[in-house]
Amino acid sequence: MPLLNFIVTVIACLIFYLILTAGSGTDILIWSWQQFAVGILFSLVVGMVGRNVLVGKDLRMVNPRRWVVLIVYLGPFFLEMAKANIDVAIRIITGNINPGIVKIPTNLKTDLGITMLSNSITLTPGTLTVDVDEKTRELYVHWLDVKVKEPETSESVSGSLEKWIRRATE
Repeated sequence: MPLLNFIVTVIACLIFYLILTAGSGTDILIWSWQQFAVGILFSLVVGMVGRNVLVGKDLRMVNPRRWVVLIVYLGPFFLEMAKANIDVAIRIITGNINPGIVKIPTNLKTDLGITMLSNSITLTPGTLTVDVDEKTRELYVHWLDVKVKEPETSESVSGSLEKWIRRATE
């Protein structure tokens, strides 16, 4: 099983690398042989390091349906990012900033899901994932709009992103 995880991860990384560098050479179809060699080298390194993260121990990320959900996830992610950009701009102009660190409980069960959610929160303006409690799977997030009276949920910080990530990774 670890060899299969390694092979699938290397192939996925190589395909992703080749898509990103397409059209930059003419030696091997639309790639140069140097880029092809570098892509294979980097894919082998990433395959060794991340074989259990990307694919998962049970090969759940090999399912093409999950990749379609990940692509569809980009729509809600960019929508949340656009809303956060507008919110941060308004808060900067008006000076209505109430920063603080909040504890966000999540229902995600996989390490890949937790990583995707914390990275999505960090990429969204006005929020930064500071820490993850590995035992309780709670995120500690620095947020510009802390509401003291109501308990924070992942939906109050990241919108519907957790639902999309759960669909793709669990």
